[in-house]
Amino acid sequence: METGKKIHKFERADRGRKGIYILPNLFTTASLFSAFYGIVQATNGFYEHSAIAIVVAAVLDSLDGRVARMTNTVSDFGKEYDSLVDLVAFGLAPALVLYEWGLKGFGKLGWLIAFIYAATTALRLARFNTQDTKGNKYFRGLPCPAAAVLVATALWTVESYGLTGTWTVVTALLAMIVLSAAMVSSFPYRSFKDLDLKNRVPFMTLLALVLVFVLISFDPPVVLLLLSAGFALSGPFFWLFGTKPEFSDLVDESDIEVEDEVTEIRTAGSGVDK
Repeated sequence: METGKKIHKFERADRGRKGIYILPNLFTTASLFSAFYGIVQATNGFYEHSAIAIVVAAVLDSLDGRVARMTNTVSDFGKEYDSLVDLVAFGLAPALVLYEWGLKGFGKLGWLIAFIYAATTALRLARFNTQDTKGNKYFRGLPCPAAAVLVATALWTVESYGLTGTWTVVTALLAMIVLSAAMVSSFPYRSFKDLDLKNRVPFMTLLALVLVFVLISFDPPVVLLLLSAGFALSGPFFWLFGTKPEFSDLVDESDIEVEDEVTEIRTAGSGVDK
């Protein structure tokens, strides 16, 4: 009887703690808003605005997990919400924007390629969300935010410089196919999750970051395009010429730290007297 009371009290306390953390989920919602804004702008013909909106969505997406860890507000809800927003922001948004911009001219082929891009984004997220991983050094396959940024910065560059011609649309079509394959591939990509921003860094590292920001401000679309293209090419390059990482080092783009802390919470809950 006493055990039953303890369990009942624990359940009531657990119900009292349930809720949604505002700060990290606010960043996630802002990422969703930015992506949706990009889709709306594409339907209105403002493709440069659409491209910038997708880049902003990627920046916001990179912050929500770190904010959650820094403020100790990680949650299973946040992880699931982030994954759903990723599908919209980095799967549907780039596909629809590119379709409105130029793939529409290919007829059925155009919307099929756009669908394949969205579908491979969903497959990538589903595959890694259900994968049991331990390391935190590499992504398996091109992360969908990185693929979306590459698409967006390419479109941003084309619109900024007024590049026209059939070759631009054909290149976009081929790029969508290649990026779709890269997302569901086994190419290793650095996750950079092993970098601790709270630790001290050499002065030259800080100087390098300043130089990167200066370069980006000089010509944002071109510099960001080169950086994202370089990252996309790094996977097959290291797969062919570098040391291949063990599968235990490959992780999902969802935050492993979130999963670990949720597991600890569940383990603590299972310790109640039965």
